[in-house]
Amino acid sequence: MPYKAKKACAVSGCANLTSDRYCEFHAKTEMQKYNKYKRDAGSNKRYGRNWKKIRAAFLSQNPVCSMCAADNKIVPAVIAHHILPTAEGGANDYGNLTGLCKPCHERIHAERGDRF
Repeated sequence: MPYKAKKACAVSGCANLTSDRYCEFHAKTEMQKYNKYKRDAGSNKRYGRNWKKIRAAFLSQNPVCSMCAADNKIVPAVIAHHILPTAEGGANDYGNLTGLCKPCHERIHAERGDRF
């Protein structure tokens, strides 16, 4: 399957090409801005050092996107997604997590009306 054509980064004046919205450098800075100014303060507490350890362990045990695997596609999982969000009472245990690729994760949150 061919990849989509790369386009310029969405940050004004940046000439880097990317297949996402932002280039690798600006994606990091935009995420930092989002975490600092737009994300609720409780989320930053829920996603601390302990979560990073859980996420890394989960993704090492579940390396394939579960939604793509259901469609007989092998795509690496890069996000440990909470089935029931922690803001709604979900836990960080493996039963509440699923491995997703970025497009599938964005699709879920777009359908929910969340950030993406």
